[in-house]
Amino acid sequence: MKIRTTITESRKSKLIDVATKRQHSLHLVLENIHDPHNVSAIFRTCDAVGIPNVSLVYNYEKFPKIGKKSSASAFKWVDKAKYKSVEECYEKLRLDGYKIYASTLADKSVNLFDLDFTGKIAVVMGNEHRGISEEAANLADEVFFIPMFGMVQSLNVSVAAAITLYEAARQRFLEGLYNKSELSEEELLTKINEWITKK
Repeated sequence: MKIRTTITESRKSKLIDVATKRQHSLHLVLENIHDPHNVSAIFRTCDAVGIPNVSLVYNYEKFPKIGKKSSASAFKWVDKAKYKSVEECYEKLRLDGYKIYASTLADKSVNLFDLDFTGKIAVVMGNEHRGISEEAANLADEVFFIPMFGMVQSLNVSVAAAITLYEAARQRFLEGLYNKSELSEEELLTKINEWITKK
């Protein structure tokens, strides 16, 4: 694979390895997450499990100001798209072939560990206090809960996102989905060169 700039062989190897393992069929949607520290933490988890793209829906909260210091380590490697409505975001995901799983505690919610994350899946996480909106829940293909065995029935959203995404990563790892790229060699090369040129 030809990289268009001069970098060390170890750096080149790392970039190729990371880009190859990116899970383009796994997507995350954040709806009105208020705390920028939570957003930054979630982006770091996305990078860690190989999620290349995150959708940000902000139609209630203001878009959070995220400092470069706390987020640069992950924001450089994970792309983001902003949406002004759940409907607009979901429509784009469905056009791209995603099934949508939204996190919420409701009568119809299924256990996280009963979901199949090996297909083309988008996971939706909601606001720290309100959770996901009624619209986000109703328009999703499935709603799910994270099983808990203590007195408190809620987790910090960045923790909930990490648990969910690592369950998805576990399933995908067992299926061998990290062993080969979902991109063509040309697309892979384009992505690596894009990373190299990012400040």
